[in-house]
Amino acid sequence: MNMKSWFGRITEMSRKKAMPVLSFPSASLMGVSVKQLISDSSLQAEGMRAIANRCDTLASLSMMDLSVEAEAFGSTIRVDDHEVPTVYGSIVSTEEDVDNLAVPAVGAGRTGLYVDAIRRACGLIVDRPVFAGSIGPFSLSGRLMEMEEIMVNCYMEPDMVHKCLAKATQFLVDYCIAYRDAGADGIVMAEPAAGILSPALAEDFSNAYVKQIVDAVQTEEFAVIYHNCGNTLPMIDLIKEIGAYAYHFGNAVDMADILRAAPPDMVVLGNVDPSSQFRNGTPESVYAKTAEILAKCAAYPNFVISSGCDVPPSSPWGNIDAFFRAVEDFYT
Repeated sequence: MNMKSWFGRITEMSRKKAMPVLSFPSASLMGVSVKQLISDSSLQAEGMRAIANRCDTLASLSMMDLSVEAEAFGSTIRVDDHEVPTVYGSIVSTEEDVDNLAVPAVGAGRTGLYVDAIRRACGLIVDRPVFAGSIGPFSLSGRLMEMEEIMVNCYMEPDMVHKCLAKATQFLVDYCIAYRDAGADGIVMAEPAAGILSPALAEDFSNAYVKQIVDAVQTEEFAVIYHNCGNTLPMIDLIKEIGAYAYHFGNAVDMADILRAAPPDMVVLGNVDPSSQFRNGTPESVYAKTAEILAKCAAYPNFVISSGCDVPPSSPWGNIDAFFRAVEDFYT
């Protein structure tokens, strides 16, 4: 599929399907735990197909599991039956640690399992594009170093941070290419940690490295969607220079403000709150919030309604169904 043309056609659609980051709730659809889901490529692929069968989405998106890449580097992760895995502790604290940090081969930890899941999903889902998931370079480095430390080191030890970012970027290029070779139509690259940086720091410590990845892996047949759930409004001009085919924003910003600031040919997705709405809201509140965002933003041809971030595993399906019902009713 020519994904460059596919994204171009989105701006011409008068009626757009939703494209939430929806995969972890497949666990409840299949009656398995999150721990089982993240450990079995067949379950992941079947879960993506189960969601595709239930939800009329614009594309099928894999899980936003931001522990996978850090685990491949050697980080310890915490796994729960009902929550997304998290990284525990740091493995890098000095420049010597960074110098000694080995860049893993794709396949280390669970990365091979996740690539295999996409390969399987591409064989099961043939009526819409399939996107894999990946962390961004600054967010990965923040997990290797711990977020408080990397924020301090951006000022105190910038060379050390850049060395870590270079190794993270090297691995992520290989990882994205492995997804591309497995048949994925693109990647959703989550760089949430960049959302806490100033525009100047984000340009230096995040955007420059994300752009390296985009330049290395994006083709007409393989798209990069950039995700940042921080206060991205002051950084729109910088973010668009990354060169991704689409940009996904969290609920820390007003989507109408983003769309007013973004170029009209920049495909923009977002941003129903995953926590207060999908997980902790009611079908009525999810429906109302989705309809509110659509009413403000659907007049922009480059807008696609989505979740603000990954929909949590414990989100009730009544809330998820209400989101899709609101989209259907709005365009009907």
